[in-house]
Amino acid sequence: MDIRVRYSDEELEEFRQLITEKLAIAKKDYETLMDQLTNRKGNGVDDTTPTFHALEEGAATQFKEATMNMAARTQKFIKGLEAALVRIDNKTYGICRETGKLIPKERLRAVPHATLSIEAKQMRDKRR
Repeated sequence: MDIRVRYSDEELEEFRQLITEKLAIAKKDYETLMDQLTNRKGNGVDDTTPTFHALEEGAATQFKEATMNMAARTQKFIKGLEAALVRIDNKTYGICRETGKLIPKERLRAVPHATLSIEAKQMRDKRR
């Protein structure tokens, strides 16, 4: 039985294409979130009109917090995808950083920035 130590160049290119597509979508989503947070696209006076409605202010604050959390998660996802592209360039993409085994393609297609196999992730979770 032949044990592979890395994915072939063709397979890496397939992953590069998948990651590049996901990265473009994530960057667009991040820009949209930042537009909402900074009101870049708005030309209204909503944020300058005095309002004395506590519930409305609370809802607006809650919306901003949720948007900031989504933006932070999206930014983390973008960094993970960019790091995955570096690993593709280094030909280390898809290799579990704990076990040294190849991460299954199905997992990489679902979570393209993964650096741990399911096995390693479960072992890590048990230690916590």
